[in-house]
Formats: sequence, structure tokens, C-alpha cells
Amino acid sequence: MSINIKDYKPFSSEELENICKILADTNLGFTGSELSYMLKEVSIADIDPNNTKWRRLFNAFVEWQNKNNSGYKVLSFIAKALSPKRFVNNMELYRAYEEKINPILAFYGLEIKDDGKFYKVEKAKTLTEVEMRVNKLRKHLEQRNVDPFILKYCNAEIIKDNYFHGVLEATKGVASLIRQRAILVSDGAELVDEAFGGSNPILKINKFVTDTEKSEQRGFVNLAKGMFGTFRNPTAHAPKIEWNLSEQDALDLFSLASYICRRIQNAYN
Repeated sequence: MSINIKDYKPFSSEELENICKILADTNLGFTGSELSYMLKEVSIADIDPNNTKWRRLFNAFVEWQNKNNSGYKVLSFIAKALSPKRFVNNMELYRAYEEKINPILAFYGLEIKDDGKFYKVEKAKTLTEVEMRVNKLRKHLEQRNVDPFILKYCNAEIIKDNYFHGVLEATKGVASLIRQRAILVSDGAELVDEAFGGSNPILKINKFVTDTEKSEQRGFVNLAKGMFGTFRNPTAHAPKIEWNLSEQDALDLFSLASYICRRIQNAYN
């Protein structure tokens, strides 16, 4: 459930500095004109427009927090900057922002998701705790040599070790890859059938000449459809508390999704 952010305390100067450096990063961050527009949109005075981008943003945040003793407008700015509408054609960039911002928000007991809203998480108390959240699941996945394509769809979930939503993001990533390769718009089992089924599939995981190769293709179809049916459908429709996913099950799914992605990436079309 999303939350009301109006009652949240001010950020520390260290937290503000890190947030501003992320949002105004030369390679990743927003332009000066975009920062100006968003400050105006959330009613924060742009008191230092001629300074460097991150210092300009930092000074504006500090000024507002000092006057109002609240972190509300800073959170409002983050939500405005990370509005999903800005990233319709660049989900990878959105994930990069999430991966950098959420460890800072963890000290607040917050995270921002790809609906642009804030949600409560267990509050982090130390840098070590945040580091553990970021690295625990990632370490397990890297040990299994999970494909980087799967990891990029799970970054926000890895931060908090949320296996339930991590599974959902991983399977959504598989569907996205199939749609890109096959130029289709469907989803789930229907998408798999359209892309890999039939006598002349759009995507072939092998040369599709011998009976053995055709049998392997049919097996792959069943495997991919089974993944969607077993993992994605329950997580998409059942509340988290009603669908208990263990760490071991989640890791196995990531490995399965990784295998499927590699076969898709190497498929013929």
C-alpha cells in the first residue's frame, strides 16, 4: 500500500547531498531546465539557479526544509522526477534511478516503485544493513551466473530482498524480451505460442529442421509457458501474504528465467 508522505521528517544534509548528486548526475541525471521545471512544479524556490546542478538542487531543498521542518517537498520532488510517464521508452534508466535512490530512502523506511509512489519498508539503521539488502540476493544470483538481462529487471527488488515481486519482475522481463524479438504485443502463454509455436515459428531456438530440433522447440514452449503459469500468474493476482515464495524457490526461478532468456537471445528469426 502506498503512503502519505506529508508527515516525514527532514532529510539530513548527507542524505540530501546524495539524493541531489544522483538526480543531477552529469551522465544519468536531469538537465538544468528540467530541474527548474520540477522545482516549480512542487513549489520549491530555486534560490541558487547559477550554481552547479546538484548544489543548486541541494540549496533549494535545504532552504525549504529549514523553513518547514519537513521532508515532504523533497519526497514530492523525487516522486515528480521519477514519474513513470518520463520513462515510458527507457525503463532501464528508471531502474538505474531506483537502484541508487532506494538505498538512501531505506534509512527513512521508504522505497519508491515503478508506479511512482512511495511504500513502507523495514527501516535501515546502518550502512551495513543497506549494503546487505543490496548485495545478498545479487550475490546468490551472480554465483548462479544469472543473465544480466534478468538482473536489470530486478534491481529494485534486490535492494529489499523482496522475492515475491522479484519473481514478477523477472517474468515480466522474459515477456518483454520475447515481444522485442518477435515484434508482438501479447503476453504470457499466448505470447509464447505466437512467438515459438506452429509449423514455422517466428523465433526458433535451433535450426528447426530435424525431428529432434522440433521436439526441443516444443519442449521450450512448454517450459516457458510453465514458468508464466507457475510463477507470474500467482504473483500477479494473489496478495503477497497468500503466496509464500521461499528464497530457494525464487533463486530457482531466476535461474530458469535466465536460461529462457539466453535461448531467446540466441534464437533464429
